[in-house]
Amino acid sequence: MGVTKIYIEKSVIVGNCLVFQSVIAVVKLNKVDELVVSALEGSEKGLTLKEIAEKTGQTEKKVFKVLRKLFENELIETEAHQYKLVKS
Repeated sequence: MGVTKIYIEKSVIVGNCLVFQSVIAVVKLNKVDELVVSALEGSEKGLTLKEIAEKTGQTEKKVFKVLRKLFENELIETEAHQYKLVKS
């Protein structure tokens, strides 16, 4: 297992002001986690659960658990069943 630091820059509107926040997320990634992140890094439009499972050679169940972990740590976003890394 490796520890990965991911730098994320977010912008938020507070009142009439645009505020930029830099966040460092430190997340422990196992080998399957790293495979999923690698698959997502290679995709700009995002990937479905099935596509990620096919690219990584993992079951959809394992990939879903990884996606949930990454989502809970605000490292990925999803829209219309397409998963992609949060832009840093």
